[in-house]
This record gives sequence, C-alpha cells and structure tokens, in this order.
Amino acid sequence: MNNIFVTQPTLPPFEEMVESLKDIWDSKWLTNNGKYHQIFEEKLTQFLNVPYISLFANGTLALVSALQTLRIAGEVITTPYSFVATTHSLNWNGITPVFADISPDNLNLTPEKIEAAITPKTSAIMPVHVYGNPSPVEEIQRISDMYGLKVIYDAAHAFGVDYKNTSVLNFGDLSVISFHATKVFNTFEGGAIISHDLTTKRRVDYLKNFGFADEVTVVGPGINAKMNEFQAALGVLQLKHIDKAILKRKEIDLLYRKELLSVNGLTFIEYPENIKPNYAYFPIFVKENFPVSRDELYNIFKEKGIYVRRYFHPLISQFPTYRGLESANKKNLPVAEQTAREVLCLPIYPDLPLNEVSRVINIIHSISRTKRCTNHKLEKENV
Repeated sequence: MNNIFVTQPTLPPFEEMVESLKDIWDSKWLTNNGKYHQIFEEKLTQFLNVPYISLFANGTLALVSALQTLRIAGEVITTPYSFVATTHSLNWNGITPVFADISPDNLNLTPEKIEAAITPKTSAIMPVHVYGNPSPVEEIQRISDMYGLKVIYDAAHAFGVDYKNTSVLNFGDLSVISFHATKVFNTFEGGAIISHDLTTKRRVDYLKNFGFADEVTVVGPGINAKMNEFQAALGVLQLKHIDKAILKRKEIDLLYRKELLSVNGLTFIEYPENIKPNYAYFPIFVKENFPVSRDELYNIFKEKGIYVRRYFHPLISQFPTYRGLESANKKNLPVAEQTAREVLCLPIYPDLPLNEVSRVINIIHSISRTKRCTNHKLEKENV
C-alpha cells in the first residue's frame, strides 16, 4: 500500500513541461520579467479577476515586500493560528506582532478582538483567510476605516476563492497568495501580491527587484524576490488544469463530509453559502468525546502510512520566538489554543484515489466504534 500524504503537488503533463523548458533554454532569458513571466502575470490576472498582480519567488518574500510597499511600522494585529511565515514577515520588517483570538466558526480573526487590540502604535491588520475560508472582510474594512489602518491579507490558501461573486483577493489594501508545492495551485515555489492600482503595483515591482526603477536608478531598499522563467512557465501550464484539479478536490471534500457527518466527537468547518471555496484543506477537529485524542489519532494514521497534519499546531504565539510577547498569553487566545489542540488535516489532493479516501474514512469509523480505556488507549482488538 502506498503512503498517503495530507497533500501532494499537482503537476501538468511532463511533455508540456519539457517543451516549455526547452523554449526557456533556447531563449537564454532565465529570469527578470521574461516572456513567460509576462504571459503568466497577464493570464493569472484574468483568471483570478483582480486588477494587478506582481509575481514573486515565494509567498514569504511577497509578505515581506507587501509590508515594505505600504511602509508599515509599529504594531500589526494578526492571528496566532497560521503558518509561521505570517508573523515572520512582520518580524523581518521590525514590526511588533500583536496576536488576537479567532472565531470558532471560521477560525479567522474575530473583529471584536481586533478592535480590542488596537493601540496608538497600531498601523495595520494582517488577517489570514484560514484554509481558504474568507475572513470577515466587511467588518475588518469597517475597523480599518474607523481607525485609519492598512489591511494586508495573507491569502496563501485562498487561490480562486470567491466571496459574494468576487475574488476574495480584491479586499484589503493588498493580498498575498502562495504558489508553494502544497497549495491548490503551485509553481513549485512562488507567490504574488495583488494590488488595486498601477502606482502601487509599480512600487511592488521595484521593491522585488532590488529597488531598480530603470538600469541606473534605485528608488528604494528592495530585495531579490523575482519569479524566474521556469516557475512562470509552470504557472502558465498549471492554469490549464486548475479547474479540473479543484473539481477533484471538491469530490473528495464532499465524500469526507458525507461519511464523517455522523461521527460523534468530530467536527469540521461548514462553508457559507456566499463563497466559492477551493477545497484547499480538509481539517477535522477531535473533541474530548472521541475515543482517542487528536495526537493518538495522528499516530494511528502515521503507523498506517497515512501522513495527516496537525495544521496549525503549535500556535505561532507558542513558538519560543514569540511566546514572550504580551499578546501571546494563552489566556488571551482561548479559541486558538483549543483549535490547535484539536485540529487534524486529512489528505486531500487531486490525484488521491477515492478508494484511499474511503480507507481514511473507514479508519476513523473503526476508531469511533471503540471505547476509551482507563489508560486512554484504544482496545487493540478493535483498531
């Protein structure tokens, strides 16, 4: 039996990749706004229905550059329930992260907690569309307007997600997406910043290329964050197959929902009717009345060659780098703390066969029919 991973990269046909690589090789233009970079940027803007896109070597560099673009300083309110790159991007810019708690319904920042965390030093809010589920964008915009704050969305999971018939990437001052190999859409590594006007896009493009405005003029302390031609060519090819890939993810998502709905002690996120999801992840939450703990279930799957993920555990606020912050106190983050203890992301990717999905489901059902012993171990004969 092959091992099953929580996610695996989706790739276009090998022959298409070889043809593109040969074209790049023959052109001898390997990076810095080459042919494929320009084609990918144009096609991606059209596909996502957003005004302007700037391509990056990876999503973390895009986050760092987005903060530079808007000249953010002081304190930024953000979530502890994310991948650590969200907070690292603040740290690299000399910004103090201020953690606020999340909503139990969608696991995104709670507007009331955001507003309560604002101080005279606050300059921006950096929410995350967790698992691709949109943050409460109208409420966050209301808060930002009231207090004069910028909003940069970490939209790493939100490729292709629509909210009220528009791309969720169109909210906030900037949105940042990731094309990492584990994402719904990937270029091996990669990322992008979505801007709303040409002036902002130009500044983003200067900053990602050392600050060069032309051959002899540097207008800012930029960084080398450009996407190379191979990444861009892969992105052009991936766009041909992304709709089909998302439909396959949807099929797996629906199967999980149907078969796990009746399992006592497990819950999962419900998508609101006003969004078009991308089915990026399928997290379940292991409650106290399930026969085993989240970590025990994680280890059972691992022993069977099914590599699920406790995503996100631990919280960013509990890493040694950040746990000394006043806002990292566990008492301030009860929902995030509980969620991090319970979450387990099940395998979901387009090439995952449905019989393997059924295998995952059957293991959970088998465990759910057992009884917890006094030492909190499963009755071995029932596993």
